Amino acid sequence: MIPRTMFDRRRVLAGLLALMAAGAGPAHAQDNAYPSRPVKLVVGAPPGGAPDTVARLVAQRMQLGQPVVVENRNGAASLIATEYVAKAPADGYTLLLTSQTGLAVSPIINRSKAFDGRRDFTGVGYIGSAPLVLVAGPALQANTVAEVIALAKARPGALDYGNGGVGTSPYMAGALFSVMTGTKITSIPFPGEQAAMVEIMAGRLPMMFANAASAMPHIKAGKLRGLAVTSAERVDVAQGLPTVAESGVPGFEIGTWLGVVAPAGTPGPVVTKVHEELRRVVQLPEVREALDRLGFVHEDRDLAAFNAFLRADHDKWARLIREAGIKAE
Repeated sequence: MIPRTMFDRRRVLAGLLALMAAGAGPAHAQDNAYPSRPVKLVVGAPPGGAPDTVARLVAQRMQLGQPVVVENRNGAASLIATEYVAKAPADGYTLLLTSQTGLAVSPIINRSKAFDGRRDFTGVGYIGSAPLVLVAGPALQANTVAEVIALAKARPGALDYGNGGVGTSPYMAGALFSVMTGTKITSIPFPGEQAAMVEIMAGRLPMMFANAASAMPHIKAGKLRGLAVTSAERVDVAQGLPTVAESGVPGFEIGTWLGVVAPAGTPGPVVTKVHEELRRVVQLPEVREALDRLGFVHEDRDLAAFNAFLRADHDKWARLIREAGIKAE
C-alpha cells in the first residue's frame, strides 16, 4: 500500500508538471505566430543618408508576414535611437539598424549610463561594411602610407587630417592610425566629409580618411590622390588601392559597418526567423548592387559569427578610446 503522503506528493508533482507544460505551450505558439503586427526597424540617422537608405532597402523586401517599418530617431550620434531600442520590449517588434558608432563608440565616449552596447543587445544580422580611403591633396608631400608615417614622426602634431568630428568613422580611423603607428596627427573637424574633401582639393588640408564611395570619383577625376583603403583586404570599391595594413600598418582595419540588433532577451526563434530573412534579402541581386553603389562590402555571417564580431568590435573601440584618451566634444 502506497503511503498517503507519497501519493499526495505525486499529485503535487504531476500538477506542477502540468502547469509547466501549459505555460510552455503559449510561449512556443507565440514564437511561431511572430510577427502578428508590423515590426519597427529604428535608425539613428535622418532620412536620405546611407543608414536610412540601407534600412529601407532591406525593410521593403523582408517577407515576415507583416510589414517592416523604418522609424528614424536621429540625434546625439545615434544615442537616442540606441537607447530607445535598448529599453524596448524584447519581443522582436523593435529592432535597430546600427553600426560601431551607435553600439560602441558613442556610448563609450559619452559614458552612457542608460544602456550598455555589449550587454543590452543581441545580434540579428550583418549587412556590410563601407571601407574608407586615405586621400591626399597638394598640401601633403607624401604618396604612400610609409611616407605619411615618416612625415608624422618627423613633426609630431603638425600633420592635420579632416573628419566629421569625434566618434565619426573618419575621426576614429585617424585615431587608430595614430595609435598603431606611434604618431600624433591633429584632428580638424568639418560638418561633413564633402566639405573636408573640398579643403583637401584646394590645398588647405593635407589628408583624411574618407568614405570610399564618396572619395573614388574625386580620385578618378585626378582631384585627389588615393593612398590606401582601410579594409582588411583590397576591395573593388577602392579600385585596386593597397590596404593600409599591407602598406606598413599590419592589422589596421576600419569601416562603417551596418547590421541589425535586437534587445537582449529577445526569444531565440524570433531572432533566428528575422536573421534568416535578412540574410536572404541581403543576397538578392538588386540589394547587392545597391549596396555596392553605396560602397558596402558584404560578408556573409551566421548568428554566432555576427555576435562574436559585435563583441570583438566593441572591445576594439573601447581599447582605442582608452589608449587614445578620446573624449566627447
